[in-house]
Amino acid sequence: MSKGRLEAFSDGVIAIIITIMVLELRVPEHTDLAALRPLLPVFLSYVLSFINIGIYWNNHHHLLHAVKRVDGGVLWANLHLLFWLSLFPFGTAWMGENNFSTWPVAFYGAILWLAAIAYFILTRALIASNGTDSVLATAIGRDFKGKISAVIYFVALPITFVNSWLACAIYVLVAVMWLIPDRRIEKTVAQ
Repeated sequence: MSKGRLEAFSDGVIAIIITIMVLELRVPEHTDLAALRPLLPVFLSYVLSFINIGIYWNNHHHLLHAVKRVDGGVLWANLHLLFWLSLFPFGTAWMGENNFSTWPVAFYGAILWLAAIAYFILTRALIASNGTDSVLATAIGRDFKGKISAVIYFVALPITFVNSWLACAIYVLVAVMWLIPDRRIEKTVAQ
């Protein structure tokens, strides 16, 4: 089965997710800069989510670039990932509009954790479809970064109930960890 249709569908869903998130940014009623202050939490949660969605989009592109084929298991694993990503607009809005309160931050963290698990499942499905000696399997190796991200998100969940800002800092830390370019797939494909 061709991977082109899967990539196009995923790109479209991710573009819609980003569009929905930006539509949640409301224009203030007043024209002075002070009118922007109440929107700061909403904007900060949007920035964090935009970066996270961008990271998933970028890594998804690299995953599909490294494989030759997809099968039914990959299609379902991809839908599983897209499901969790599609909850980002809701989690982003709830967290931002409630000034990073405990339950919205915990819910957002759960979305991050479940998206990380879904991404891991997608990588395993792609490796199963393309073989353990495939370019992707070689490039990913033991996938320490992917596994540790899911663990960090899981650990951050109970921390949210102690200090929601600390949990948010952990979410930012994981995003920064993924912003540092991971050239494993690009290097393996080039070889």
